[in-house]
Amino acid sequence: MSSKLKKRLVLKIGSALIAPMQDGCRSENLLRVAQFIVDARNKDYEVILVSSGAVAAGSHHFAKDVERSLAVKKAMAAAGQTAMMAMWDRFFDFPCAQLLLTHADLRNRDRFTSFRQTLFTLLEQGILPIINENDAVATNRLKVGDNDNLSAMVASAADANTLILCTDVDGLFDKNPNLHADATLVKEVPLVNDELIAATGGATSSVGTGGMKTKLEAAQKATSHGITTFIVNGFKDETFKALIQGENPGTKCAAYEKPLKESIHWLTHTSAAQGELVVPHDAAEEMKDQNGNIRCDELQAVAGDFSAGETVLIKDEKGNAIAKAKSNYSSCLLNFIAQHQEGLFTSQMQDSIGPIISQQDIAVLEK
Repeated sequence: MSSKLKKRLVLKIGSALIAPMQDGCRSENLLRVAQFIVDARNKDYEVILVSSGAVAAGSHHFAKDVERSLAVKKAMAAAGQTAMMAMWDRFFDFPCAQLLLTHADLRNRDRFTSFRQTLFTLLEQGILPIINENDAVATNRLKVGDNDNLSAMVASAADANTLILCTDVDGLFDKNPNLHADATLVKEVPLVNDELIAATGGATSSVGTGGMKTKLEAAQKATSHGITTFIVNGFKDETFKALIQGENPGTKCAAYEKPLKESIHWLTHTSAAQGELVVPHDAAEEMKDQNGNIRCDELQAVAGDFSAGETVLIKDEKGNAIAKAKSNYSSCLLNFIAQHQEGLFTSQMQDSIGPIISQQDIAVLEK
């Protein structure tokens, strides 16, 4: 059902394309997008659309002088989401489906699996999934925060081959093109890493929440799952003509030749840590080599409130983040273990308790 032999792409469209004047949805920028989706489906691609724009699409229903508090923005999203879906639905003669997500839906393994099942079923039935963050109900703790990163999480969950991130510039430049006339477009990025992401700036649009940094974060998530990622200018007709012909109109980020294992990718890039465990330096070094479990006698400190099976961040004695992992036990039990190490555990007791972190549930973080 999720075979990568199928041609499957995720297309992310931002608020600036959908509601550039923040006065409702505008079709002027979206006809070319809709035509691309139709053309891609005619070439036997399964297409998933991640569409921002609910807040911008609904803002004109509110008084101009209203304070844009978090509650007001959520209400704008609720009002704008229906208009945005109605607009997309008008473009197509095939059915569309709306999926609204929060980070909680993706970081919880059961809900993540449920989402995958729904997504694959829609694709099997020829229905276009249209996905957005559920801004009307999401809290800061539960938000992904931008649809660039959400689209990468969706592409990974969907086992997509390609992720296309539309923006208002031609792609990634070697310097800010708004400030430097001699800025050069970077056509190929062989590896998206933390160093490259740190070198980029913030948002370039007054309408959207993302910028080149979030697009590179998304590209890192996607490429490490084996998904080729393009950063392209969504305002140009020639962009979509080039894409449908198999050409690169912007910046192409190469997929990993050896993608991360699905469960490790989910731990690294989707699941959010609910707490922290501190272990000795030697235990941390073993984790880097994926050679060992974490035993109860290696636990030094615990932070946060989490249940068995939830994700935690592993740190060494100096506070360096080493890995994310699934905890086999709750924070309550692990706090008891950490506070009663002296004389509490014999080797026989350790064996009966088992590891607090198992080797197969460890995702070592990039250095």
